[in-house]
Amino acid sequence: MPRYILLSTLTTEGRKTVKQNPNRIKEVDDEIEKMGIKILKQYATLGTFDFINIVEAPNNDAISKLSIELTSRGTIQIKTLPAIDIDSFVEYLKKND
Repeated sequence: MPRYILLSTLTTEGRKTVKQNPNRIKEVDDEIEKMGIKILKQYATLGTFDFINIVEAPNNDAISKLSIELTSRGTIQIKTLPAIDIDSFVEYLKKND
């Protein structure tokens, strides 16, 4: 299944929500899993992004739906990066020489 890296930044409203209810993070994880997207790793970070998630999704449509669903709430902004396994990437490059 394709993997994606989600770089997330909380909005002002999102920071209020997480401060008042830290368990909201896990509730959203449950919503994501119900969309058929598996969370492989999740990190809270310091700096430009508040969270980094590595997920598996069936396809680009599923990850687009996740992004629209979550960002439409006004509590988070997400940048999505498709992730290619490095061994697969190297093999692809060898085939196209």
